[in-house]
Formats: sequence, C-alpha cells, structure tokens
Amino acid sequence: MLRHPKKKHRQYLYQGDPLAAPPPPELETILERHRGRDDALITVLEEIQNHYGYLPQRQLQYTARELGLPLSRVYGVATFYNLFHFTAPGRYMVRVCRGTACHVNGSRQIIHALKDKLAINEDESTPDGLFSLQTVACMGACSLAPVLVVNDNTYGRMSPESAVDEMEKLKRENAILDAEVRA
Repeated sequence: MLRHPKKKHRQYLYQGDPLAAPPPPELETILERHRGRDDALITVLEEIQNHYGYLPQRQLQYTARELGLPLSRVYGVATFYNLFHFTAPGRYMVRVCRGTACHVNGSRQIIHALKDKLAINEDESTPDGLFSLQTVACMGACSLAPVLVVNDNTYGRMSPESAVDEMEKLKRENAILDAEVRA
C-alpha cells in the first residue's frame, strides 16, 4: 500500500479589502479637485507624485476607483511617461547627463562607476534609501561636461573617480547628520 505524505494546508488570514476604506485625506483632496474631468489623469498623477515623492501602488488603486477609470489605464499613463516613478526616491537623487557633450567627455564611464559603487542600476535606489541613480538626456550645462547633479547641486567636469568620491562624501555627511539626530 502506497502512503502519500500528508500535505500541509496553507492557512490564509483574511485581512479585508484594503481599498474598502476611503482614500487618505491628502489623496482625497487631490482627487476631489479633478473629479469628473476625463483629461486630468496626468495632472492627478503629477500631484500624487509631488505629494508622496513617487506613485505608491495603493494610491494608484484608489485613483482608479475614485475616478472611475480602469487600473490598466492609470498604469498605462503612469508607465508611458518617464517622469513618473513607482519607488520612493533616495535621499540623494543622483542624475548623470548622457547628452552628446557629456557622452563624448566620459559620462558613460561615470555611470558605470556609480552603478558599481552604489550596487544599483539606473532608475533604482540603494536598499538603505540613501541614493537613487538616473540618467537624463541633457542637463543644459554642456560647457561643464560631463555633468553630475545631486538633488539641486550641479558638479561639472566630473570623472568616474570624482563622482565616486562625491558619493563617499555624501555618505559621510549623511552618517554625521544621522548621528546628530540620534544624539
């Protein structure tokens, strides 16, 4: 007689519908301004991203429900435009110009050095939430090529080594700030 090993049954705990509740007040304020306007989806997504720093999944689900749109349409618009982000940005948004002048002067090597140093790819954030890495088509600072922008600070005539050094400097500054906050 063959014996079958007992299968363990998975147990699931029903936690209710997370969207059964109304949207958070800050999201409701954004949605209320644009309710009934079929042409306002991009504006709504911009306002959500301005508020949260990115487009959280739950807020997109609420947006679809509250505006009476298919979730696929909300995601279709959000993924079509590269200005929208689906993950929280790092404390330091690192942007490397890949325009012609920057490319000719070595921006590709800077991108590779930063990817190696931060252990992330473009459009990703470090696990500690400190850095996000992006490339942009042009910064408009061609006379400073290659250009690196960290948050609102522009660094010109960069090299892979100077870009990595800047990341180290920011890490040290962040550690000092965190220590002061904890003290």
